[in-house]
Amino acid sequence: MGDLYRFGISLEKPLIDSFDRHIEGLSYKSRSEAIRDLIREELVRKQCTEGGTVAGAIVMTYDHHKRELVNLLLDIQHDFQTTIISTQHVHLDHHHCLEILAVKGRASDVETLANTLKVQVGVKHLSLSISSATE
Repeated sequence: MGDLYRFGISLEKPLIDSFDRHIEGLSYKSRSEAIRDLIREELVRKQCTEGGTVAGAIVMTYDHHKRELVNLLLDIQHDFQTTIISTQHVHLDHHHCLEILAVKGRASDVETLANTLKVQVGVKHLSLSISSATE
C-alpha cells in the first residue's frame, strides 16, 4: 500500500455513532477501511464527471427471442469495440440470456454504451459497475 499517512477528523457524536453502526453492518474491520472506500468511491465519481478513464462491467439480461434484438446488440457492441475489452454470454433458459461486458475507456463512452444497450426493447435489466482504471 505504500506510505501510510495518519490524520484526525472531528465529527459530531450522533454522526460517528451512526457511521459506526453502518460500517459494523457492512463488516468493516475499522473506520479507516470504511473511510478509504468512501474516498475511493468519491474519486471514481470525480473521474466520471471529469471524463477520466474508468474500467468496469456492464451486466444485462435480455430476451433473445425479441425480433432483431441480438443483431442490434451486436451492432452496438461493434460500434464500441474500443471500449469493450471482453464479453461473456450465458444462456439462462430457452428465452433469456445474460451478457457481461468488461469495459475500459473514457467514462462518458462507457456510460453511453450502457445507456444505448439499456434502452433497447427486449433488454430486461442492465447495471453498470465502474471503478478506477488507474491508481
